[in-house]
Amino acid sequence: MKAETRLHYTLADIMNLEKEQKINLINALSGFKSVALIGSVDAEKKINLAIFNSFVHVGSIPPCIGFISRPDIEERHTVPNILKTGYYTINHISEETYLQAHQTSARYPKDTSEFDAVILTPQFISNFPAPFVKESSIQIGLQFMEQVPIKINGTILIIGEIQHVCFPADCLCEDGFLDIEKAGTLTCSGLDSYHRTSRIQRLSYAKPFEVLKNIPLDYKI
Repeated sequence: MKAETRLHYTLADIMNLEKEQKINLINALSGFKSVALIGSVDAEKKINLAIFNSFVHVGSIPPCIGFISRPDIEERHTVPNILKTGYYTINHISEETYLQAHQTSARYPKDTSEFDAVILTPQFISNFPAPFVKESSIQIGLQFMEQVPIKINGTILIIGEIQHVCFPADCLCEDGFLDIEKAGTLTCSGLDSYHRTSRIQRLSYAKPFEVLKNIPLDYKI
């Protein structure tokens, strides 16, 4: 068998890469990531839609999700809208919507709605002030709770508490597990590579000296 060729980059090597190479490499190193569309609205009720791939589970009690926003080097709309109105949505993307979702990363002017630009449908649910994406199988409405500045690079962790969640009924398991693969949710690597998922196995809670067990997917209907 032919020996595997491996590369070894030091910090100095990484810092000496061309800007685009460096950005692409570092964005891929964290592995497969959540990717979704954030819907928001400004004080004048103009709606906005933008793709993000830096989501993180913050906690279940209370139910909170966070995401990272990059420094405001260019004009951005999502975070200012969230801080101004206090509400936003997270909408999963699928094979039917990933092209439109990726296009929302273009720098549209503030008076242009990305919903219109990429042809996705805004949807308002239960009088929630921020727009959901109608085409998304999993939709989450959040209320802004906290922003955490990250001093090392000027990014911000935005944390929101879940107020609403909508998803296909046949994707919910008896124990509360939500089968996002069955819902068609895509994942991403780097900044521009989109992927389907294929489950290997769902495993039992790990305990010392106990054999792991397979957890069957028993759906609620």
